[in-house]
Amino acid sequence: MTTETALDRLAQRLGIGDQYRDGHGRPRRISAESKRTLLSAMGFAAESDTAIAAAIQAVDEVPWRRPLEPVLIAAEGEPLPPVPVVLDADRSGHSLSWTVEEEVGRSHRGAVEPGDLPCEASRRIDGRVLERRSMRLPLSLPAGYHRLRLSGAAEASTVLIVAPPRCYWPPALEGEGRMWGVAIQLYGLRSERNWGIGDFTDLRHLAEALAPLGVGVIGVNPLHALFIENPNRISPYSPASRLFLNVLYIDVEAVPDLDACPAARTAIDRMRESGRFEELRAAALVDYPGVSGAKLPVLEELYRSFRTTHLAEGGTAKGDTNRAAAFHAFQAREGQALETFSLFEALSEHFRRTGSGVHSWRDWPVPYHDPASPEVAAFAAEQRERIEFFQYLQWQADLQLQAVGDRCTQLGMQIGLYRDLALGVDSDGAEFWAQQRLFARGTAIGAPPDLFNTKGQDWGLPPMTPRALRENAYRPLIEVLRANMRHTGALRIDHILGLMRLFWVPHGASPTEGGYVNYPLADMLAVLALESQRSRCLVIGEDLGTVPEGLVDRLHGYGILSYRLLYFEQTGDGDFLLPEAYPPLALVGVTTHDLPTLPGYWRGRDIDLRARLDLFPSDDARRDAQRARDRDRRCLLDALRRQGLLPAGESPEDELDRPPSERLVQAAYRYLARTPSKLLMVTLEDVLGEEEQPNLPGTTDEHPNWRRKLPLGIDELAADPRVRALTATIRDLRPAPRAGQAAGQGAS
Repeated sequence: MTTETALDRLAQRLGIGDQYRDGHGRPRRISAESKRTLLSAMGFAAESDTAIAAAIQAVDEVPWRRPLEPVLIAAEGEPLPPVPVVLDADRSGHSLSWTVEEEVGRSHRGAVEPGDLPCEASRRIDGRVLERRSMRLPLSLPAGYHRLRLSGAAEASTVLIVAPPRCYWPPALEGEGRMWGVAIQLYGLRSERNWGIGDFTDLRHLAEALAPLGVGVIGVNPLHALFIENPNRISPYSPASRLFLNVLYIDVEAVPDLDACPAARTAIDRMRESGRFEELRAAALVDYPGVSGAKLPVLEELYRSFRTTHLAEGGTAKGDTNRAAAFHAFQAREGQALETFSLFEALSEHFRRTGSGVHSWRDWPVPYHDPASPEVAAFAAEQRERIEFFQYLQWQADLQLQAVGDRCTQLGMQIGLYRDLALGVDSDGAEFWAQQRLFARGTAIGAPPDLFNTKGQDWGLPPMTPRALRENAYRPLIEVLRANMRHTGALRIDHILGLMRLFWVPHGASPTEGGYVNYPLADMLAVLALESQRSRCLVIGEDLGTVPEGLVDRLHGYGILSYRLLYFEQTGDGDFLLPEAYPPLALVGVTTHDLPTLPGYWRGRDIDLRARLDLFPSDDARRDAQRARDRDRRCLLDALRRQGLLPAGESPEDELDRPPSERLVQAAYRYLARTPSKLLMVTLEDVLGEEEQPNLPGTTDEHPNWRRKLPLGIDELAADPRVRALTATIRDLRPAPRAGQAAGQGAS
């Protein structure tokens, strides 16, 4: 066996693909060097023949060295599938007892003779003869997370996940039901009362303003926790943790402790008198450090007041106080994850102030790199009150987000809040620090070259390894889904292709040197269906890019909406798909946060920006992009005219040679409203004529990503004639469900 053949064999064992296709459909083979880097990231040395042979042996022997796999997946309403059990051949005379403990507390027991079980294979390891036998359990279990335990001939236990056949589906979407809503960036909401950034109260007020116009869902950017100690790290798609919330979205003046806190009220009055709030609100872009500097000191005063009023020494309840009981209930619900996250926040604050943790936890003294170290435990004991402060912040954020979800339900919105789940986390953040063994080192998630990103993409997010996910019985995935489905009627999963495969890019290499790594799609879809049903939360899968064959059908089979954008829905000849050709099981829209707004698309603003920032690989590529855009604009005009949405007699140059008219934007959304697709999302920036997109992929400081505000305040939005005209048209094309059809809001 040659080194290359052995390397390929090891890569295949661990799910690394041999090649990929770029956005033009051209195959690109993954180099041996890239394979070695990806294998190393998974923890397997592959620098020599000997190392590769040892790695192959280790991988092959893993399932033989334990009686049970770490997790088993079964289908609700069906008999449990056969359970593979690995036993010592010389213990086949011992009986094997089993117990299944249901999540709700019921138990089922039985015993079998190992020799009576079918033997599927055998293997000698370390002088022992091992047999893999197949055991059937005479059970059909309800959906949930259960545990199977063995004793006697083998001592072992495993998680048994029983999943429903599909994700939750709101009644309003059954049959021919269709809905629509608006998509916003929460930070960009303007109001006369916020502190320079949209907050949870603004989101509630937006729902109150738009629900009467027929809006059934409001989509928001990821609300994940960012970096309190570094407020300039603002990408919601590179968060510190997806398990918790961005506390800058807290409406400080809505925190109940304000009434009993003179110090906080005085601080607010002083900022109001100095014009600080007006200054932050008037800024064209969100001033994150300014907002943080205004909010956090007041929130500290509110926490101190809460602690003095409601908590006794040691954090226990002081007397009979409902707020203390509610806080302790929140702490209990969030458990160890909240404790570890808040500990990370306290450590970040401490080391940043001492100058040894300016950029990352990797800058901290080495003993603090390990969350389980004695030094970290000592810090946690000494800084109990500070850790509790960060828990208090998460409690307030959660309460205010819950109020948004509850208000959407009261307003009769059929879905209400639609949240966005980022693909991964920043390696400098709390989620990575707490679970370092889950992640691959030396690589980042990205994407191969495509039509919009011709150099490929490196998103800088460390991937979780498929093996680590499975070894942990998918608990990390379960916790992230559960946290983001709370108080929510729908969840958009960014780059849902990651349930099947992720494109890993070696650190320091071009994205073209990356390769795909396969993930356990069937298992992860089962977990997603179970969590979706429990939270009564619709799932939307962002499946843009190079989609593996058959994946969309698998998603649809689970009741997961696909993602269809007007820009990309074209035939091979460049014509735009007719409305009736769109799939029913889809969310449709014109654009997303990573793509140009329709006005920006029409003017080629994104092409100009990419050229100025040297994001094209060549001048020829830039010219090709401009020619393609000119062709697409003409094809879009033709499509809209054929549908009778624009006057047929006008010369195309009337629209091509000027900024996009209001009627062009309205026509594009009416075009999508005619599709059979279940959900239509309107991007408010399109309706308001904004040319700049929220985020330009491939840039950080070169472009003001994640800072742009909407040009109008919430009250002005609802009264704007462009908004009212479009919502009236869509309301006619997609009427709200009849009374009694409304779906339940996400579990709170």
